[in-house]
Amino acid sequence: MTDNRSSALRIRELAMEHNKLFEESIPLIASENIMSPLAMEMLLTDFGFRYAEGLPHHRYYQGNQVVDQLEDFVIDLAKDVFNVPQADPRPISGTVANMGVLYGLTKPGDSITVPSLSGGGHISAAQFGAVGFRGLQISNYPFDPETMSIDIDGAARMIRSLKPKLALFGQSVFLFPVPLRDLADSFSEAGCHVWYDAAHVIGLIAGGKFQDPLHEGADVMSGSTHKTLPGPQHGIVLGNTEQETWKNVQRGIFPGTISNHHLNTMAALGVTLAEHIEFGRKYASDIIDNARALAQELYSLGFHVLAEKRGFTESHTLVANTKNQGGGKKVAETLEKCGIILNKNMLPEDDSKKSQNPSGIRIGTQEVTRIGMGKSEMKAIAELIYRSVVKNEDPERIKEEVREIKRQFDTVRYCFGKLRAYEYIRIFME
Repeated sequence: MTDNRSSALRIRELAMEHNKLFEESIPLIASENIMSPLAMEMLLTDFGFRYAEGLPHHRYYQGNQVVDQLEDFVIDLAKDVFNVPQADPRPISGTVANMGVLYGLTKPGDSITVPSLSGGGHISAAQFGAVGFRGLQISNYPFDPETMSIDIDGAARMIRSLKPKLALFGQSVFLFPVPLRDLADSFSEAGCHVWYDAAHVIGLIAGGKFQDPLHEGADVMSGSTHKTLPGPQHGIVLGNTEQETWKNVQRGIFPGTISNHHLNTMAALGVTLAEHIEFGRKYASDIIDNARALAQELYSLGFHVLAEKRGFTESHTLVANTKNQGGGKKVAETLEKCGIILNKNMLPEDDSKKSQNPSGIRIGTQEVTRIGMGKSEMKAIAELIYRSVVKNEDPERIKEEVREIKRQFDTVRYCFGKLRAYEYIRIFME
């Protein structure tokens, strides 16, 4: 009994250690964010203990009358945010949302066109990911490393030739909008459904600062809800398509890939959507401004930031080739010791064997923007990165400077009511 109690207390200590790690670090992972205090509260409610299989007002369990009202609210908010007729907030992650689309719109043996991993594609669209496990025949779009985008003419020829059942767009390295309108004729000739994985840029889309896929030719859009949309670890699927197609997608979600759909995170998503209606346009704009500023500062310090001719990025993400600094793995690990958290990342020149030791790094500005950092801080961060991986300064010295910067930025912004983020967490932990 004593050992079990010690184990439980040690787990709690680890949670506190993790909180402290990020409280004292500069978070630049492009796939993470921090929630607002009001959204955080939702995770601690009784919603987290309950089941609600099926659609609102058509459940398999009793006791769902309040859940039905909640889900109706979240669906209506999502439709409002994205100005679309269809929304399903039940997927429990971005990849589960992707699986729901796959189960709804394809069957084993069908063909699908997708971005390549080296071109920034997500692992769920790879042979060893959800697309491969669905048994689909995968073809990768040709990619232009100079523009860090798919080759439009090559992609159009591929779609016309292959006539895929489904054409997927969306990446983990998502710097620029997808040329959906330029490919409209090829979609029409192929007779395929068009699916847009917006996991990384869904908050920018909701803020009106990226592109509007569901009004540019996509039938469905999936996404996770914790990146540029600063909500919980959850997923969503949105549609602007004929009703039968949407019904198929919803069947793919339930019972295809989920049973219960984590009601507390759905509630947190609803709060996030409501806050994004109020603050999302400014937040999205500030994220992109910071990404461009950080890219320019790193470039000015001699880093090989990709897509320089296009202004580096139109999203929250920037990518740098760090071969001259020892490669992505070395750079990411060095910066972690300094309290700067980002990730190694494959570049177009890398083959799949280099996934654990790629040439580049990926940086996202959505979380540092969320806590109030601006262009002057982007300059400071770039200089700290330079001093860490080029000048090889003492990591402990850099780490103390990181802590000093972070102490000034610990309040969640762009939300209803501001509270120091880690202070709020401590209310429930201490």
